[in-house]
Amino acid sequence: MADEVQASDADGEESSRRDFLYLATLAAGAGLGGAFVWPLIDSMNPAADVLALSSIEVDIGSIVAGQGITVKWRGKPVFIRHRTAGEIQQARADDAAELPDRQADADRVERPEWLILVGVCTHLGCIPLGQKTGDPKGEFGGWFCPCHGSHYDTSGRIRKGPAPENLAVPHYTFLADGIVRIG
Repeated sequence: MADEVQASDADGEESSRRDFLYLATLAAGAGLGGAFVWPLIDSMNPAADVLALSSIEVDIGSIVAGQGITVKWRGKPVFIRHRTAGEIQQARADDAAELPDRQADADRVERPEWLILVGVCTHLGCIPLGQKTGDPKGEFGGWFCPCHGSHYDTSGRIRKGPAPENLAVPHYTFLADGIVRIG
């Protein structure tokens, strides 16, 4: 009987040693695997030049009412328009109109006098006209895409034509009265 007790103690000691070696090997393997995989995962992060382009700051202090400028952000044109009181009034009045992509003007702007839109037609990705003086602005005073005849209003909402959605509004923040950060 004493021999049986000694044998079971030896089996228990051998079993706990085996369990420890198994867990230690598993932990070391996981650590080495993580050390090997981390550079691969880290290489998928955007490069510094890409991160630099993810947001831009634009000085809008010199843009007079009724004027618009186009800046490039993430490889796309962004329309920034300093709207007149008449354009703001028209955009708000058009909230009640029959809109294919219903969205109120107040939901599209942070400050009523500044309209900031991604200048890419939502139909086939063309760049609508209407930013420059003398450009056709379409039937609703905003932008006009001559490729397939999409008409946008003074809030960048689709009003007529094949475009399925309004011009996109990028994320933007006013840093000061004359500076806006897009992105």
